[in-house]
Amino acid sequence: MGGEAKPESFLKKEKRNEEWELEKKQELEAAKKKNTENWKLEKELIQLKGEAKLNGGFYVDPEAKLLFIIRIRGIHAMHPRTRKILQLLCLRQIFNGVFLKVNKATMNMLHGVEPYVTYGYPNLKSVRELIYKRGYGKLNKLRIALTDNSIVDQVTLVNY
Repeated sequence: MGGEAKPESFLKKEKRNEEWELEKKQELEAAKKKNTENWKLEKELIQLKGEAKLNGGFYVDPEAKLLFIIRIRGIHAMHPRTRKILQLLCLRQIFNGVFLKVNKATMNMLHGVEPYVTYGYPNLKSVRELIYKRGYGKLNKLRIALTDNSIVDQVTLVNY
């Protein structure tokens, strides 16, 4: 009676539990790795601030290089210069959005149309999500959705 066979459902449950434990260990290791990376970045930032303080200056965070701008108002009672700026920014319709590089000219145009747009500095995750969800390019005169980087290499990008 030493070698009784276990029911199949019991064996499946044991296997599933082992897989879950392995997954949890991997997730925990990934979280620890990410935590140590964040800790190193934070420590480096503190070090940079300390060095700047010792030199008699102060630390300034690097500026973002990318803006995401969305038009939030229509054309009712709009000044012609404002309408022209919105056209230059490719914001012809309400709720259209564009990515733009941050420079002095872009910032000056934004100050002229601030009541009609909202903007911010997106992180990498939100840029990737927007591009993969709404981004299109042209390949052989066909409009093709951007689903991964291999398509981006082949496609000439279109302003959408």
